[in-house]
Amino acid sequence: MADEIKLLRLWASPFCQRVELALKLKGLQYQLIDEDIWNKSELLLQSNPVHKKVPVLFHNGNAIAESFVIMEYIDETWKHTPLLPKHPHGRANARFWANFVDEKVTIRCECFLLV
Repeated sequence: MADEIKLLRLWASPFCQRVELALKLKGLQYQLIDEDIWNKSELLLQSNPVHKKVPVLFHNGNAIAESFVIMEYIDETWKHTPLLPKHPHGRANARFWANFVDEKVTIRCECFLLV
């Protein structure tokens, strides 16, 4: 039986784009579900009741929220084409830059989206 993968997303969100890129790098087939974040769907509210934000990944009906958690889930579930280097120093560098983008770059993107 093939995995059923769906991604609840906002197309302009860098957090959603991060997850979509990971799915593409892994070569996985998935369905996109676009979310209207100004009129949140019942699916979003039920699948991420704490933060009520996208992205949310659905794997065989199970919901996983928060982009970094989703990225780790993808990498641990589908072992081929690892997203992080094998060496701890390489992984630390990758996490540093991901954190940098989250703290410095995406704040500016979110401000732009809200204008």
